[in-house]
Amino acid sequence: MEKVAIDDVDIETNPMDVHSVRRPVSDALGFSDFAMNYFELDPGESFSGGMHTHYDQEEVFYIQAGTATFDTDDGTVTVDEGEVIRFEPGDFQHGYNDGDEQIVGFAFGAPKSKHDWDQLESLIYCQDCEAEVGHGLELTDDGNFRLTCTECGNAFVPQ
Repeated sequence: MEKVAIDDVDIETNPMDVHSVRRPVSDALGFSDFAMNYFELDPGESFSGGMHTHYDQEEVFYIQAGTATFDTDDGTVTVDEGEVIRFEPGDFQHGYNDGDEQIVGFAFGAPKSKHDWDQLESLIYCQDCEAEVGHGLELTDDGNFRLTCTECGNAFVPQ
């Protein structure tokens, strides 16, 4: 058995600086089959860097305080305090705080504690394709993301 206080888990932020508080609880406790991250999102912050999917992981978000907005393939969904939203592998989503109050929430993923980078896809605008298309993600040695267009192969590191 292992136990940790959320406040004792070190803060790790997204390389794209989209949130100020993310505490990877699953890392702190050595999870192997389940991912758990605690978030505090100030107005304008998001859980991730944009519209994306995990092909190898189911994702569930629990909103403990505040109201989160999720852009999905089916439109925009609001998730209020005390509510949960689930995304199956392959569902595109982007969760963020577009309100005036802080959001406190948790993101859970399974069946692994870590996703494989080659199983992530982000929808962003490609300057070469001149359209919003899928981009593969990889983490570079210096801790940044490299995005590669699945249509034309154009690669770049977001600033």
